[in-house]
Amino acid sequence: MKGPWFFIGVGGTGMSAIAQMLAFKGEAVSGSDRDFARDADSPVRRGLEKAGVRCFPQDASGLDAGIRTVVVSTAIEADHPELLKARELGCEVVHRSDALAWLCSSHRTVAVSGTSGKSTTTGLVFQILRAWGADPSLLSGAGLRDLQEEGWIGNGWGGKGEWLVIEADESDGTLVKYRPEVGLILNVDRDHKELDELKELFSTFADHSGRLCVNLDNPVSASLSRSRGSDFSLDSPEAGIRCSERTPVPGGWRFRIGDVEGTLPLPGEHNLSNALAAVAAAREAGVPLSAAVAALADFKGIWRRYQTVGSDRGVTVVDDFAHNPAKIDAVLATAQGATTGRVLAWFQPHGFAPARFMRKELAERLGRRLRPRDAIWFSEIHFAGGTVTRDISGADLAEEARKAGCDARFAADRREAAAQIAAEARPGDLVLLMGARDPSLEDFARETLEILRARP
Repeated sequence: MKGPWFFIGVGGTGMSAIAQMLAFKGEAVSGSDRDFARDADSPVRRGLEKAGVRCFPQDASGLDAGIRTVVVSTAIEADHPELLKARELGCEVVHRSDALAWLCSSHRTVAVSGTSGKSTTTGLVFQILRAWGADPSLLSGAGLRDLQEEGWIGNGWGGKGEWLVIEADESDGTLVKYRPEVGLILNVDRDHKELDELKELFSTFADHSGRLCVNLDNPVSASLSRSRGSDFSLDSPEAGIRCSERTPVPGGWRFRIGDVEGTLPLPGEHNLSNALAAVAAAREAGVPLSAAVAALADFKGIWRRYQTVGSDRGVTVVDDFAHNPAKIDAVLATAQGATTGRVLAWFQPHGFAPARFMRKELAERLGRRLRPRDAIWFSEIHFAGGTVTRDISGADLAEEARKAGCDARFAADRREAAAQIAAEARPGDLVLLMGARDPSLEDFARETLEILRARP
């Protein structure tokens, strides 16, 4: 693979990360996206152009004979006009995952896998390596807030060092393409695929990893362990990285690994587990334990991962990317621990197939997690386009949750759901907004806060 590079669908999370990394490293990079026609000055386009990526509408105007490699994602149809033109020009056409695998092979790579927690842990590993002076590169599924504060998209970075930290996704089966120097498995829970299929994918990933760190607290990932000394756990004495002490503090944790004390500015036990995973991986990369733990204290978080939007008269609004049963369960537990009042949750499912897949498990988890005083609202399923069978609704998920004993409600229009939540909220409550894949969710979180503030 050689540049100049062109990305069809460059605005997508995975595509934009690779495009930015290559541009940061001095490569000639350009790309197109459907969204650029709707919003010529979108934050993603501005971030890409700031990184040095030339952006075009998706009309083949950016493709010419000088382009050597064209990168596509699964979302690009075989008869897409730009793809057809790329083949006419004789460009090498590669899938996003193959470009990522190629980048992994040219770096010392830490690959972070698992069905939950990948983006946060990828950011934590990057934070540790950066603080250590390794100047790593980054390919993540979500923006790091410290990079965003510098004006970047935050999901891709091109450092001068030899290390690359990537988020390795299992949802499309491409996890098996990566052969990292350090592989990390956070957890394996039913998500997108059944457990048997997932275990096979993660087992292959484990075999392809030079060194492997797994979570001993998750039964499936624990079954893939090679060396307990490289693994991590909140409690297991067999793990090489485990908490000998942990105490929740406002906004995070104070903890100890062996004789090393540290702090983590992220709430929730799932995030403490993610931090232990990052320390385990960093140790395999050669970072001393004390340096790895110290670096965690300055972590600013990840975009839309338990992100506090604001508060009004004692009611706090939190925005989160949670979208599968395990993630929703974990963030609800975090919210319950963060307030003495009620949790008033809202969830927008993303796609009809995922909604069908999670329907029963989500209801079961909600039935166990939500307290009698808590409530959850569902809105209609986010539809991103394409040919799908629309045989399920957010109303069906709400009904299933009610059968499990939850106070579950349905408001098809999310503004109506926000209005209902605002009407019920009282001091001490926490409003938790959850959903993924919909780029307008961040704006909706701010909108919900404004609806709260407009209450009489």
